[in-house]
Amino acid sequence: MTATTAETRSAHTGHPQRWLILGVICLAQLTVLLDNTVLNVAIPSLTTSLHASTSDIQWMINAYSLVQSGLLLTAGSSADRYGRKKMLIAGLVLFGVGSLVAGMAQSTAQLIAARAGMGIGGALLITTTLAVVMQIFDDTERVKAIGIWSTVNSLGFAVGPLMGGFMLDHFWWGAIFLINIPVAVIALIAVAALVPESKSPSGDRPDLLGALLSTIGMTAVVYAIISGPGHGWTSGQVLLSAALGVAALGAFAAWELHTPHPMLDMNFFRNQRFIGAVAGAILVAFGMGGSLFLLTQHLQFVLGYDPLDAGLRTAPMAVTVIVLNMSGLGARLLPRIGTPATIATGMTALAAGLAALAVFGSDGYGGMFVGLIVMGAGIAIAMPAMANAIMSAIPPEKAGVGAGINGTLAEFGNGLGVAVLGAVLNSRFAALIPAAVGAASLPAALAAAKDPAEKARIADAFSSGVETSQLVGAVAVLAGGLLAAVLLKRAERTDTAPAA
Repeated sequence: MTATTAETRSAHTGHPQRWLILGVICLAQLTVLLDNTVLNVAIPSLTTSLHASTSDIQWMINAYSLVQSGLLLTAGSSADRYGRKKMLIAGLVLFGVGSLVAGMAQSTAQLIAARAGMGIGGALLITTTLAVVMQIFDDTERVKAIGIWSTVNSLGFAVGPLMGGFMLDHFWWGAIFLINIPVAVIALIAVAALVPESKSPSGDRPDLLGALLSTIGMTAVVYAIISGPGHGWTSGQVLLSAALGVAALGAFAAWELHTPHPMLDMNFFRNQRFIGAVAGAILVAFGMGGSLFLLTQHLQFVLGYDPLDAGLRTAPMAVTVIVLNMSGLGARLLPRIGTPATIATGMTALAAGLAALAVFGSDGYGGMFVGLIVMGAGIAIAMPAMANAIMSAIPPEKAGVGAGINGTLAEFGNGLGVAVLGAVLNSRFAALIPAAVGAASLPAALAAAKDPAEKARIADAFSSGVETSQLVGAVAVLAGGLLAAVLLKRAERTDTAPAA
């Protein structure tokens, strides 16, 4: 009895330094997330200093996200096979070196190449940090730990523009990249000293063809989503990229079903718990990414805030997520009402926040503030529960692949939200804008307006388009939340049903 009791207590403690390790890996994660947001503030400086064209700027931003999203599954699989600590160290080194090259770049080509290298490091860091969380925390603490890990995403979103603005006010543009280096070095030392090594005991052979097909497929699909709004959804470039991506992902799925050592076990997609969590994760990212894309435009183009002020006014959502996750709200709620109800509650709140932005946001910032707070509460409740559901549906030895799936879903959902809600906005705006203006974008339309009354009508048309788009997003998120809850509830009933 005593031995059993000791074993039970040991099973419920996890790694003895787990909270310190969590802080270390969150620091590593933060370096990646800051870089996702800080570059937007530096666009005017880069345009002037490097004589960067609009195309150059787009590639500076997209090179990072394309490489990162394309490699997430491969990075997670590599971490499972070769060791999560090794890949975490490799990611920090690559990210630090890429930051150094980016900070010292003398041309746009050098900066784009450096950003691509940072994307490789970012893919390794995103997958290994979550995989390590799954390894060092037991079931009783894991949701709270994932909530804190998720908080770093919101912290990066909130702090990135502010830090970028501060650095550009006092230093040259390269400082926004060089600031990553001391953070990466500190994280590297801490990871080497504290994080335990873990990897899959099975020692499967590497799935090189699967890695190649998944990288090509995800990169092509994400590129089509990113470039669609600028080039047009029916342009040859976008259609060709989308077709290549779909074909490569289809070939990847077929290969994974037949190879004896698959990188991604396609049987996961027969698990209703996994499918429910996947659907919810995509639609949370869809609603969050799309709404923020719309909101920042509305704040700048209609309400007249500069980029830094606009970033500050979107911060309440991030602050709400941080406060609620650090308080452990989701971790306390989950065991009381269960995973399906927790996800449904969170996504209903997210949908309500989106609807509040649509209905009350057009009259000023007060309505937006309320909507952002409600959205933040929904994200804080739903996202840790969904990440835990995804990771729990995957064997522990495949934790890296699970983290890669989670990261890929976030990238895909975010890009899809921007693309779909942006298309709804453009369609509504084009239908309402006065025919005499003949412009497809708000800044061009305002510049061509003949008088203040016409400018006001154009601004109202844009606000109407934003409202319609956010309502579409709210409906999609609510439907996704209910679908995820139903699938997860059905999976729970199947798991607990007595054997025949």
